[in-house]
Amino acid sequence: MTQSLIEHEAPDKPRETITLERMSYGRDAIGRLANGKTVFVEDGVPEDRVELEITNEKASFARARIAQIIEPSPDRVLSPCIYAGVCGGCSWQNLSYDLQLRAKRENVIAALTRTAHFDKEVAQLIVAPVIGSPDEWGYRNKLELGVTQDSHAKLLLGMYGDASHDLVPIASCKLAHKKIQNTPKSLQGALRFLQGTQDLGLFRVGVRHSNRTGECEVALWTRPGAFPRAAVVKTLSSALGCSSIVRVIAEEGKARKVKHVECLAGKGFWTEKMAGARFAISAPSFFQVNTAQAEQLVRSAVNALGGTFEGETPRGLSGMLIGDLYAGAGTFSVQLARAGADVIAVESAGSSVRDMRRNADINNVDIEVIGGDAARELPELGGLDALIVDPPRAGLADGVVESIAAAHPQKVVYVSCDPQTWARDVARFEHEGYRLTSVQPVDLFPQTYHVEVVSAFERI
Repeated sequence: MTQSLIEHEAPDKPRETITLERMSYGRDAIGRLANGKTVFVEDGVPEDRVELEITNEKASFARARIAQIIEPSPDRVLSPCIYAGVCGGCSWQNLSYDLQLRAKRENVIAALTRTAHFDKEVAQLIVAPVIGSPDEWGYRNKLELGVTQDSHAKLLLGMYGDASHDLVPIASCKLAHKKIQNTPKSLQGALRFLQGTQDLGLFRVGVRHSNRTGECEVALWTRPGAFPRAAVVKTLSSALGCSSIVRVIAEEGKARKVKHVECLAGKGFWTEKMAGARFAISAPSFFQVNTAQAEQLVRSAVNALGGTFEGETPRGLSGMLIGDLYAGAGTFSVQLARAGADVIAVESAGSSVRDMRRNADINNVDIEVIGGDAARELPELGGLDALIVDPPRAGLADGVVESIAAAHPQKVVYVSCDPQTWARDVARFEHEGYRLTSVQPVDLFPQTYHVEVVSAFERI
């Protein structure tokens, strides 16, 4: 099924009928025109038979949109979301979930072959099937909402459109836990009431909820300035019944440099249970948005290092000295220490460093926490048996792979949220004398093209 048999009238642009073949690492499906050019088709699904309207043609590729779906793919599905095609969050929601998992594995394999120059048959053997999410919808423990105003200066909350800076107002989000799916509408009403004629300096709102602890925290990201603290607590507590309300005073913009976090009500942090451990997370700190699948990341990483999980108890790493770079709030460090390893964790974000120390205490484990830049601190870590790295989307900075090789860990586990930058770094590791031994993709983000990868390297 499809949401509609798409048809656009555009007689001035060339048209062509083709069958789409596969998904890109993005929102587009890929096919091939009669002249042999690769064509990227927005909102397409592999095996769709479509009439295309060519919108942009280059020397080696073209872009097109669907003028008409002649025969829909058997994997084309009807999305339950009323914002499908408008909000930028879920560009694969017209694909069956089985196809999403297959396409994500294919994209990891394609990154290995094209960027790391692996033989395709070798890549096929080394990349395991994707571990799918138990929940295809309603899996997110966090919503991040942008803030703007309408033409009447009324506050609006929403999501940013795909590849744009335009805010799409939304009343609900079906990716979020059921208990917070409708919070955009509730929050918008409460914040409009609070704002009145006063500028709250608000530019972002975060909502975190745990199905396991029942806790819900609202984080209001604001510019410095006067703020009606008592009124905010009274109104939001009444509207949402949240267990914690915080104000994050920060600079607006992509960097979001945090100046201060104020606890307005409750504990001032949010707690979650994951893989037998408990985590306390401050509003500025990173934590994976799909808790069940974060457990799969942790289990995969422990297994790759030679350990095991018995139920919710990690074991088998006793006597190992393991470094954890880009350690965040301790997602991996806590579990490695629970499995018996001596752990040295490096993290640059101040809020995450504080959270990691607190999480070590909560879980009764010892972690040597170093607040600093991973590349700068790596040479000082000493003789490591193994190393785990979980860098941001940009991957490892120039020179970091060489520094890792100079430290001589026998095993390296690389957790990545971007197959392209990961594959670039795979090639660097192979050049420095490490062999890629396993690749486990994990789907933390159903209905999107994003995929996490847990990969293991051994020193040759």
